[in-house]
Amino acid sequence: MIKRKWLRWVLAASLALIVIGGAGFILWAEITPQPGLDAVQALQSSSGVRVSVNGSLQFQPKGDDIDTGFVLYPGGRVRAESYAVLCHRIASEGYLVVVPRMPLHLAVFDINAAEGLMREHPDIDHWVIGGHSLGGAMAAAFAERRPASVEGLILWAAFPGDDTDLRESGLEILSIYGTRDGLATPEEITGAAEQLPEDTRWVKIQGGNHAGFGSYGRQRGDLSATISLESQQKIIVKATSEFLETFQK
Repeated sequence: MIKRKWLRWVLAASLALIVIGGAGFILWAEITPQPGLDAVQALQSSSGVRVSVNGSLQFQPKGDDIDTGFVLYPGGRVRAESYAVLCHRIASEGYLVVVPRMPLHLAVFDINAAEGLMREHPDIDHWVIGGHSLGGAMAAAFAERRPASVEGLILWAAFPGDDTDLRESGLEILSIYGTRDGLATPEEITGAAEQLPEDTRWVKIQGGNHAGFGSYGRQRGDLSATISLESQQKIIVKATSEFLETFQK
């Protein structure tokens, strides 16, 4: 009887630890920086871009000749809304841009999110997937698993995971990174070149940092940028839009 009581206590304590640990993880994941005021304003439709905010954020250029779409996976513990400024500007160049809201703000929990989003837009002929930081690594994993679903991959301050090999994928790939990134360092990003095709395009933002790929303030562990947020984001929008242009027929 004593042994059974002891066993019950051990099982109860173990269950309690699991519950507490799970609750702690959820709380940690949900405590995220808030999108900046500029991002909140960019969630409003404009004369050239219609914005819809439902299960995902969708930036739809106004017009009938849109044939290229870009799915962007958010960085880890960064809200999808934090990318609204960049996405609105890219959409204004004539591309559909979709940002999924990830479970617990972590793309690792929904690597295949792009599939459903692409099905919602059967009129789009060319799809490119991408992501910031952890979102970029998960986008690379999706591209490796579903190479027929997308034609290109865009990495914003990101690099593929160790188990992702895209050298023979046939995908067009663009990697944009900042020299002042303290989280996805330039050495880590360029060091992953051996996992990417030889013709991968590289854009180095001198003085750019990790948080400059969104609008959510400073990020712990990151370095201070030596260029303005506006300057960094202009480079990101220009490089991304020019890359997307290559898919239009």
